[in-house]
Amino acid sequence: MSTKEITNNRRSFLKTATLLGAASLYPIISFAETSLDVKSNILAEGKLILGMVVFDGFQLLDVFGPLDVFGSLRDKVSIIIIGEKGESAKSSAGPVLKLDYTFSNAPKIDILMIPGGGGTRREVKNEAFLKAFAVLAESAPHVATICTGSAVLAKTGLLDGHKATTNKRAYTWATSQSDKVTWVPEARWVEDGKFFTSSGVSAGIDMALGLIAKMFGKETAVRIANGAEYVWNDDPNRDPFAKMNGLIK
Repeated sequence: MSTKEITNNRRSFLKTATLLGAASLYPIISFAETSLDVKSNILAEGKLILGMVVFDGFQLLDVFGPLDVFGSLRDKVSIIIIGEKGESAKSSAGPVLKLDYTFSNAPKIDILMIPGGGGTRREVKNEAFLKAFAVLAESAPHVATICTGSAVLAKTGLLDGHKATTNKRAYTWATSQSDKVTWVPEARWVEDGKFFTSSGVSAGIDMALGLIAKMFGKETAVRIANGAEYVWNDDPNRDPFAKMNGLIK
């Protein structure tokens, strides 16, 4: 075999290996396909449906931290991505997330989540977004907010009379969205009725594991945390960032 033939064969092999590698990774980073057939299958599987609501300017870890731990329950939970309109939402860091549904055609949600991020500053003034999100939140048995996502939920009025927390660096802004919420300055996350609200960014993972513990047992939550090599802060009252940000003495 000539040197040229060897080089061509090597290039062909590398190209094929690259394509196969990409194909094998795709299911890991995807949550739900968007074809009608696959959507129908998701709804027909009898699993709980976790809907993550996203918007332009969402925080990446707010979304993918909680979804990753719930993704370990793929035999019990199906994950879908929901947005107000269009086909995708761009994160604050740049990567774009494809939507599975919009508010107008989203199925019944069992676990509704909304992240924080710079985009929440816009969405608390978006009446159409707030109204549609409130409809989903009212009917969902479990509603969880990450970071400043609690500001959006508070703006709908559904948190009125409930305890909640939020990002400690953005605490003043987030809590100003409603004076009818009992805001808790020192909390990793707060559970009040069907509402779970977390502190900033990484706290969403701790809260998600707390919600898993409530729904499926603490042993399940611990197993998932250990599998991810994650040190779970399982005490919702242990919040070092409250003092760090001057919210408590």
